[in-house]
Amino acid sequence: MKLPVIKHLTQFIEENDEDFIIETIETLEGLTEVSSLKDEELDVIGELISNMYGALEVHKMVKEGTPKKEALNAFMSRVLGSIDK
Repeated sequence: MKLPVIKHLTQFIEENDEDFIIETIETLEGLTEVSSLKDEELDVIGELISNMYGALEVHKMVKEGTPKKEALNAFMSRVLGSIDK
């Protein structure tokens, strides 16, 4: 996951609607079923999907009243904490 990408996607959600991201995730998940995709291509799709889910999670925290910067930092801390375990 990349914080700048999640931050940008969170801004996109604020300016537009989270439904765009949800529909994009669904589309990308559907693409993973294509049997001719190479591992590298699947990795890129997976990275995009994880960043979009991260942006949705940050957006949810912001809607619940957490300042955006704090929500981004808390989310990334959680991600990094789960990687260390």
